[in-house]
Amino acid sequence: MTTFKGIRGTAIQVVSSDPSNPEIGQIWYNSSSGTLKGYLNTGVGVWSSGGNMNTPHAVFGGAGTQTAALGFGGRTTPYPTFTNSTEKYNGTSWTATGNMGTARYALGAAGTQTAALAFGGYTAPTGTGATESFNGTSWSTSPATMGTARYFLRGIGTQTAALGFGGYKATLTPRYLTNTESYNGTSWTSGGNLNTGRYGSGGAGTQTAGLAFGGNVPPSTAATESYNGSTWTSVNSMNTARSGLGGVGTQTAALGFGSPTATELWNGTSWTSNPTGLATGRGSLAGAGTQASALGFGGYIPGTGAVTTTESWIYPSIGTKTITVS
Repeated sequence: MTTFKGIRGTAIQVVSSDPSNPEIGQIWYNSSSGTLKGYLNTGVGVWSSGGNMNTPHAVFGGAGTQTAALGFGGRTTPYPTFTNSTEKYNGTSWTATGNMGTARYALGAAGTQTAALAFGGYTAPTGTGATESFNGTSWSTSPATMGTARYFLRGIGTQTAALGFGGYKATLTPRYLTNTESYNGTSWTSGGNLNTGRYGSGGAGTQTAGLAFGGNVPPSTAATESYNGSTWTSVNSMNTARSGLGGVGTQTAALGFGSPTATELWNGTSWTSNPTGLATGRGSLAGAGTQASALGFGGYIPGTGAVTTTESWIYPSIGTKTITVS
């Protein structure tokens, strides 16, 4: 007969209080509470505080990973001043780097910390289709501009294979756009339109396997759509309708968070709400990373303005869990 000791190499200990520094996979019986416990995968994700940005940013671009992120542009303090400020994150702290050529907010973003792309956005008095690329040190302006200048659009993909979709432009009818464009490193090309025009949505995935979720129609929506490189298809909606949220991940493993706190996970078919959300509720924040390891940074809090707050996400988290028969 197989026993826990035979598998794990240790017996289940009886203790009066939970161990202060357990190992992953360790199981024990707490005699004080009369429960069997283990230090296991909890099946839920957790947010924890990270290093603050040097400059408050809201409605701005984000790219990269949890430990190598990039934040650029947006609105800053005093709100609603535009900024071209750019910062790098190393997993612990933010460092200022080369500024964008054009200060703008509500822009699209794609790529990594050393190969990022910024496109679209608002530059007074209207939207722009201007495109800039980042090489890890400085920004350069691309001669290519988007076919439809706009702001509050969403960007996904890489520096040489990006996708921009949705957005807002006051001079167009309707103002809430369905337009989709792809970038090949040289030029922008029109793609299939979204089924639901929206701005301020979340996004995840690649140029040929994308996901759009949430946003403002108006009002805020929970609608989700997947993209195959040419056509958008409506799929199951989020649990919480919202706009100005952060989004990271892939078409089959995405994470939507913020606006103000709620965090949801997408498995390629449906959304699941995480029991806990961001510690600091905010909208208009940026995101970087994956569904398993993400970063949410900056954002806007009503009455406060743009913020520097950074939080790291780990899913699934490891922690003490009570073990039941079920």
